[in-house]
Amino acid sequence: MSAPAIDLRAVETVALSIPLAEPLPTSFGVMDARSTLLVGLTDADGRVGWGEVWCNFPTFGALHRARLVQRIVGPLLVEAPSVDPWTIGATLSSRLATLALQTGEFGPLAQVIGGLEMAVWDLAGQVAGEPCYRLLGGLEGRVPAYASGINPTDPAATVRASQAEGYRAFKLKVGFGRERDLANAAAVAGALRPGECFMVDANQAWDAATATAMSEALREHRPVWLEEPLPADAPAADWQRVAGAGLPVAAGENMRGLPAFQAGLEEGWLAVAQPDAGKWGGLAGGLEVARLAFAAGRRFCPHHLGGAVGLHAAAHLLAAAGGDGVLEIDSNDNALRTELVGPLPALQDGCFVLPERPGLGVAPDPAVIDAYRVPT
Repeated sequence: MSAPAIDLRAVETVALSIPLAEPLPTSFGVMDARSTLLVGLTDADGRVGWGEVWCNFPTFGALHRARLVQRIVGPLLVEAPSVDPWTIGATLSSRLATLALQTGEFGPLAQVIGGLEMAVWDLAGQVAGEPCYRLLGGLEGRVPAYASGINPTDPAATVRASQAEGYRAFKLKVGFGRERDLANAAAVAGALRPGECFMVDANQAWDAATATAMSEALREHRPVWLEEPLPADAPAADWQRVAGAGLPVAAGENMRGLPAFQAGLEEGWLAVAQPDAGKWGGLAGGLEVARLAFAAGRRFCPHHLGGAVGLHAAAHLLAAAGGDGVLEIDSNDNALRTELVGPLPALQDGCFVLPERPGLGVAPDPAVIDAYRVPT
């Protein structure tokens, strides 16, 4: 389906943060708050489209990215005579390529572009009167979901709580030492009911030797995939070595650009492609990755671990792509996910059901913004 061009008039940034009473551990650091950056785009008719820029770590990153939107990337959008949602992400990336080299801000600029592109698609859907997933070529607004971010402290209890919420798939964080990781994997596997499954996510914690050994050791617990066992910039030979240990390898949230995904698929080690629309590529870029993955006979499961706007965007992307992917939904407390756009819909048969309203179908609640907004 063709998407309408958008005449943009204004850009708004909304940085939100909630301190955590119990910080969340990961292999790369401890999150002491849940933070996000929303971007709002207003068109010539006064409609507002929303996007979400990845910035969950470090938790003060939203402030820096807000400045990039306000002073650099946002003005480029408003100055354009019209904006094509299919090409705006690539256009901005090309326009800012030299600046990214000059500053070393490859990640933050890509994240800002991804979130703004998301907001353009929200507006395009509103103009067309169609949900984004349908405008992107999808047919059904219903996607299987899994409970993500299951931390190393009593993960079986988190699985049971998620089961009560209707989840049938779960992802455990590992990278906390061999003994603890294997004990936790056994506990999660033991908590599963018939027909359920789990995955493990190392968050780039290991070198090739450790990742290979852990993949071999984890196989007895039958995780569906092993996510980010290596740093994203590890050489292809290391990724191939780990993939040869038996567990399907998932990666993508820290891969920048279509060539990186294409290389992983062609080299044979990337079994599950996981771009994050608010981190690189937006919705159009993510859909290109999906097409590459399907052509190679691999899975497409977009990454998201932030607020409700980005969650809905990831769901639209997955619904548009089709295939056998599952939607990532954080299992940890985060009002920016559960309150920001109103209560999330209950899962239906393990699936997240998208609103049939135009665009992304959601908008942030002003009261929640007032409660958690931080100055930029």
